[in-house]
Amino acid sequence: MKTFPQPLPAKEEQYYLERLKEGDAHARDILVEHNLRLVAYIVKKYQGSEEEMEDLISIGTIGLIKAITTFNSEKGPRLATYAARCVENELLMYFRAKKKTARETSYYEPIGTDKEGNEIHLLDIMESSERDAFSQISLKADSKRLYELLGEVLTPREQKVLIMRYGLYNGREYTQREIAEELGISRSYISRIEKNALMKLREYF
Repeated sequence: MKTFPQPLPAKEEQYYLERLKEGDAHARDILVEHNLRLVAYIVKKYQGSEEEMEDLISIGTIGLIKAITTFNSEKGPRLATYAARCVENELLMYFRAKKKTARETSYYEPIGTDKEGNEIHLLDIMESSERDAFSQISLKADSKRLYELLGEVLTPREQKVLIMRYGLYNGREYTQREIAEELGISRSYISRIEKNALMKLREYF
């Protein structure tokens, strides 16, 4: 895999971030170039052929560009921390879309023939209900991913609030006031916890 420039020193990085705020496109290019090493580091976790790795770097770079464009240094984390999340998210979206495409394509692969010699596809024998087959499968996959993310990206308190608020795991749905009384905190605080938790899930989903 090709080598990339070293990350910028903190002061120099801040200088180019300020230039970027002023609309300097060259500053953005500098920031992207000196953060490509981060993209390559993250991509290494996904082992594959050299050609696949090059493709993943290109996809990860899209996430890097989004990170640099939307980064706000006043909100806390350094650019590298924020960019790493954006790159990971871009790669996960790519793998999710690729997996979905491969799954849908398999529905059209022939699995046999009928009495008249016509090809039969998996989609032909899948049971239909009020929702079409694709919707059911997509909903099931999305639900599974959502439950996985609950434990991966949320704090225990955020998990508890969402589980109670939306009746997850076949539980009953609670109002914000009921949750507030259960946890001994204000309803407005419950509202903030719920909003922040949903934003986290939306970012990683």
